[in-house]
Amino acid sequence: MAIKIIEDKCTGCKLCLSACPYGAIEMVDKKARILPQCNLCGACVEACKFGAIIMDVKKEEIADKQSYKGVWVFAESRRGEIMPVVYELLGEGRKLADELNSDLSAVLIGSQVDSLSSSLIGYGADKVFVAEDKELESFRDEPFSRILVHLIKEEKPEIFLAGATAIGRSLIPKVAARLRTGLTADCTGLAVNPEKKILLQTRPAFGGNIMATIICPEQRPQMSTVRHKVMKKAEFDKNRKGRIIRKNIDGLDISGETKVLNMVEDLTQKVNLTEANIIVSGGRGLGEAKNFKLIEDLSKVLGGAVGASRSVVDAGWIPYSHQVGQTGKTVCPNIYIACGISGQIQHLAGMQSSKIIVAVNKDPQAPIFKAANYGLVGDLFEIVPLLINKLKEVNC
Repeated sequence: MAIKIIEDKCTGCKLCLSACPYGAIEMVDKKARILPQCNLCGACVEACKFGAIIMDVKKEEIADKQSYKGVWVFAESRRGEIMPVVYELLGEGRKLADELNSDLSAVLIGSQVDSLSSSLIGYGADKVFVAEDKELESFRDEPFSRILVHLIKEEKPEIFLAGATAIGRSLIPKVAARLRTGLTADCTGLAVNPEKKILLQTRPAFGGNIMATIICPEQRPQMSTVRHKVMKKAEFDKNRKGRIIRKNIDGLDISGETKVLNMVEDLTQKVNLTEANIIVSGGRGLGEAKNFKLIEDLSKVLGGAVGASRSVVDAGWIPYSHQVGQTGKTVCPNIYIACGISGQIQHLAGMQSSKIIVAVNKDPQAPIFKAANYGLVGDLFEIVPLLINKLKEVNC
């Protein structure tokens, strides 16, 4: 797809320049020219009164949509364990599959992962497709994407779901691009039109100010990555029966162009942020990196995890693995304590589903207080030590 200028029709009126929100048009010899930063929004097409700008769309040929059936979930695993988001996807996938009167399948890729198949069936999968090889012990984009593309082309699921984890965000766009199909990232809601068999994919847009529902009516499969902790985990049923289908991948090139030399664990993250029931997060209000010890001490007393806003991660005060927000992790703890965080919409997008939000900020007009259940207006360097001491007394 591309924006094209029909020079014979272009009058040099400059209406398109003012219409383009990205500054992606310039005038050369009184003719409009599209610049590389164009994102194909089409505003210039609507603005041109002379039909000199067109959207050139090349439709991809796809197989008969009726041949695509079933819902698939990518069963991401690490170190012999299924990631928690997979069980949430199985719960949601079960609902979609039942509405479509089709099967729910999980696809499991790795080395010595066959033993994990039974748990996937217990959590709702009718089938588990397993691709195993010693080369797949550590995740790498290239071999994993080749295997997924091969399996999808062979089995033809109509819906494919994966977690919006670091792996999911890296892997699934490559799969969608190779399949020439659409992908909606970071979904927070899924539904289906059973008559048209169209997946309704809801996700926040414009920093969480609106919720957009996106569809992929032509291409298959319909692909989504889904945020962790936004959907209910499936119930485990030890009596469920299903099929385990081991796929032969001997003919595929799974060597890849990269090799994993070593895996280094982030020792600063003592509690898994996305699984924590209590999270204490720090922001720019801490002043400097060394003051993050206050946040660590409070989280330790509460038995929680340490979070952070993007600004302090960008400043190098704390590793990215602690970042909460639109470009970090989405969390849903029982208690979220925000210390020195102003509450920009990008941060709220990652924690506003928390059951109880406590804000500590010296600015009474800070946006974080609008999202908070409880607000403490004052100097965090006075409030947080008092909280720590009081909690220690209670725990004693």
